[in-house]
Amino acid sequence: MEVKKDYQGIIEKRAKRVFDAMAPRTSEADMIRLKDAFELAREAHAPQVRKTGEPYILHPIAVATIAAEELRLDINSVIAAFLHDVVEDTPHSIEEIQIRFGEDVAYLVKVLTKPDKHLSPEKSKQVDNFRQMLNSMQRDIRPIFVKLADRLHNMRTLSSMKPHKQMKIAGETDYFYAPLANRLGLYYVKTELENLSFKFRCPHDYEEISNWIELDRRQQKERLERFRQQVQATLMASGIEAHVAIEYREPYSIWRKMRKYGDDFNHLKYRHFTEIIFKVPEGSEEKETALKIYSILTDSFREKPGGLSNYIDSPKENGYQSLHVKLLADFGRWQEVHISSRRMSEDSHRGLDTRHSQEYIERWLHKFRSTLRDIGNHETGIDFMEKVTASFYNDDIMVFTPRLKTIMLPQKACVLDFAYEISTETGDHAKYARVNGFLAPVTSPLQRGDVVEIFTDPEVVPTFERLSAVTTYKARNAIQTYMGSIPKPKFCRCGFCKPIPGEEVIGFLEDDNSLTLHKRDCPIAIRLASQRGDRIQSVDYEPDGTLYPVTLTIKAVDRIHLFVDIADCISKRLNLNMTRYDASCKDYIVSMEISFGIHSYEELETIMNSVSQISGVDEVKRKLD
Repeated sequence: MEVKKDYQGIIEKRAKRVFDAMAPRTSEADMIRLKDAFELAREAHAPQVRKTGEPYILHPIAVATIAAEELRLDINSVIAAFLHDVVEDTPHSIEEIQIRFGEDVAYLVKVLTKPDKHLSPEKSKQVDNFRQMLNSMQRDIRPIFVKLADRLHNMRTLSSMKPHKQMKIAGETDYFYAPLANRLGLYYVKTELENLSFKFRCPHDYEEISNWIELDRRQQKERLERFRQQVQATLMASGIEAHVAIEYREPYSIWRKMRKYGDDFNHLKYRHFTEIIFKVPEGSEEKETALKIYSILTDSFREKPGGLSNYIDSPKENGYQSLHVKLLADFGRWQEVHISSRRMSEDSHRGLDTRHSQEYIERWLHKFRSTLRDIGNHETGIDFMEKVTASFYNDDIMVFTPRLKTIMLPQKACVLDFAYEISTETGDHAKYARVNGFLAPVTSPLQRGDVVEIFTDPEVVPTFERLSAVTTYKARNAIQTYMGSIPKPKFCRCGFCKPIPGEEVIGFLEDDNSLTLHKRDCPIAIRLASQRGDRIQSVDYEPDGTLYPVTLTIKAVDRIHLFVDIADCISKRLNLNMTRYDASCKDYIVSMEISFGIHSYEELETIMNSVSQISGVDEVKRKLD
């Protein structure tokens, strides 16, 4: 009985913490509702205990505490945090929740209640749960925030679970919840979820990197503290009130950077950064103060060229704002410095729900919802989750149209991704671009701040090569949709001999009943004929408008206008588009390769004969390798 009394004291104390956090911003009537929700949750979960042996009610209290203190959610969200497991794990119903706490709370609790466990196998249960939460964003973003609070507490107490359960929950967290927190601007939630997941998925790596960080912290302490004090003193001398601290990156961030750059810990740059959180003087603006601090610091410390990143004017799509600059310390190492206002720092904790105007949130949600609807219409099961998580970009770049309309894209996005953000038609027919005024192919990668102008041609259409270049779901789906609309060819072509219409060919029926064409002198065809003669099929291989890529190798004696004459023969007289050419000249002997598309073997022979007639050309061959 003493244990129960002790727990009752703990329960009351922790619940009071929630009430105290909400009281300053909540009416008396709503405080009564909040306390009533706590009492219902305590009564409903009374028989239950967690894996730790603690009363289960401590979990809803912890989730409500995170919602109230760390995320500062509204009253109904905190009530739903108390009640989020009541319907799923106890006899109480959604209808009862609605009668006692209203339709809004009932909706939140319903979204947070997992789908019926008996309706689907384990794999699709997870997907259905994710889908239910994401679909709620069509109406309301708050259930996602409560669910993230729930997941954060589960991860903080994951050590009580068995190893296989730890792996499952940690995997879900790294795959879905941490990227989602990042997408919603909850930087600190994202960071903690990533690290807790890493700790349970890869305990050896986590411990090893943690030890390296601690050792580095001790070894670098004196000189980093000296740099910190120099920065602090420089700002104080200019009348700037700011908190300056050295922050080490977390183990997961270090591990990810090591994998990305192929560096070991000791050679990894920017294992830590200097954080400056400033108070905005009365009558001043955040940006004005940030730029003043930047100016003061670069007057006192050498700035690394190209090391400035302005996330104040160009925030990440999750809303993150700061001014990043790299400064040279007196011990000869570049130091990464983050300059943020108190408001910017607090928003990193609280996320999208509190950071921006309602107009901004609605605009962001509209884009995200449209992506979810598109994915939901085309994908099911695991494919649905693959596409959704791919849309939670880890980092964003902001690029612009010539009229300075902002387009947000993931890192590693290319011009074609940009084109599809403009419209599907623009992406489908994009021929080339100008990036910052310079000519660029549509597969060119983009950088933050690029100004991109797209030029289209109705004759240009999506290809499989373009599919491999794009990053965004919108671009990939549009290209796949177009490619899926193209009638499948009757035949597959052998990749060694590359037959084209008009050549002597033979077909072999594969095990899946598809037909592969070979030239009759193809070594593979000869081998198959001796081993599987019963699979031979007669084939009429006629031109049908398809262009087949070919490459010619040409040898000639060099002279003025040689290339012009060859190009004119292929492009102008025969009306074919060259896709690649390469030439070299040694001792007046030119070796040249030219690639283009043809419709038939007869057309290829015409081209080869025409090129052979050009003055100086000695040899023309078709390249097969």
